[in-house]
Amino acid sequence: MAKEMLVFERDTRSESIGEKIGFACAYILFTTILFFILLLLKKLPASWTYLHVAAITAGIAILAFIVRKTVQA
Repeated sequence: MAKEMLVFERDTRSESIGEKIGFACAYILFTTILFFILLLLKKLPASWTYLHVAAITAGIAILAFIVRKTVQA
């Protein structure tokens, strides 16, 4: 008597959405912590806001994505 096992397919769509949401949450958390550290240490120019720090970290993340895609090719 052989037991039949259920085989479940992976839901790649929900995994992809989960990865993107996770990346966005981690990005916002990292940027916020970095902003407050720089603010408390008085290392930010007086005219800079959160968006300036977010733009810099976004640039680094985009550069990392480009490098990863280039190396994989």
